[in-house]
Amino acid sequence: MTSWTSEKWNEFCEFYKGKKVLITGHTGFKGSWLSRMLANAGAQVTGYSLNPPTDPSLFYIAGLSDTMDSVIGDIRDLAHLKEVFLKTQPEVVFHLAAQPIVRDSYKDPVYTYETNVMGTVNILECVRLTPSVRSFLNVTTDKVYENKEWEYGYRECDPLDGYDPYSNSKSCSELVTHSYAKSFFSEGGTAISTSRAGNVIGGGDFANDRIIPDCIRAASSHEDIILRNPHSTRPFQHVLEPLSVYMTIAMKQYEDASFQGYYNVGPDDKDCITTGDLTDLFCEAWGQGMKWVNRFEGGPHEANFLKLDCSKIKKVFGWTPRYEVKEAVEKTVEWTRAYLDGEDMLQVMDGQIEEFFNGKA
Repeated sequence: MTSWTSEKWNEFCEFYKGKKVLITGHTGFKGSWLSRMLANAGAQVTGYSLNPPTDPSLFYIAGLSDTMDSVIGDIRDLAHLKEVFLKTQPEVVFHLAAQPIVRDSYKDPVYTYETNVMGTVNILECVRLTPSVRSFLNVTTDKVYENKEWEYGYRECDPLDGYDPYSNSKSCSELVTHSYAKSFFSEGGTAISTSRAGNVIGGGDFANDRIIPDCIRAASSHEDIILRNPHSTRPFQHVLEPLSVYMTIAMKQYEDASFQGYYNVGPDDKDCITTGDLTDLFCEAWGQGMKWVNRFEGGPHEANFLKLDCSKIKKVFGWTPRYEVKEAVEKTVEWTRAYLDGEDMLQVMDGQIEEFFNGKA
């Protein structure tokens, strides 16, 4: 069974070299890292997304617009999306575009549903109308499950019923994907999968209402970190973990449609920790006497306990996480310090991708 080291990267390079790949949401945090990984593997990458959702943004910091075909567009715009598919004729499609923030979904539920549900419909409609597409992966979230605050991880066969507008809209996105797969792709031609990832951390995430970006903003300002819920448990993992899984699913189902399906990707149980413990790890890695304070500010409902059962993807693909959560935090701090020191961030990204697969040089 292929290990998740240099052999895996060599496999990616062999498969993706020259492949036409389209990524929605390429200007976001995960989309930026995935775009770079695919480009490094030799793919012809086209991205379709709104302008970066944050300022600063990883996409601009690393100069990624110069390394790929970047199309600025809204996935709610079906006509524009069809034009891009017609022009690029992609073979592999990764769908990452979304309104991804739970608390923002309470502020603007209509936009959240329009983007996360109808956006998925539009992408799948373009896939249906584009015979060149052989592999499609819809990236969703661990929050698609009906959360009963169970102690054990949710499995792919558990009911989907997200609570808040973000989580529920991603549950709907899953159901849309399942319907299209059964209605239009059951005869083959295009393999369709979804992947439900846990909470990702890593260099270049500047989003609001996310714990590590909040820690970095506080550290950069020499202020205490404010935690609104230090006791909530989440499956934290380094961003390169799920991205390597996404690339694997898309590759394997392209070659053999029997691999299509629904896949969780998250850390091992020992790395499902509370936000308070995660912040402790950040303070330790950052140094300089950083500390946090517990200041619950109220606000809308969010799940308290959430983790994933990833036994399926381990069995099917032989996957094991590369980094423990402590290392994931350290890599994030390493990237951030390089950014604050004015280093070449494309070079730093490439270095972290290389190290993830091949270890330290």
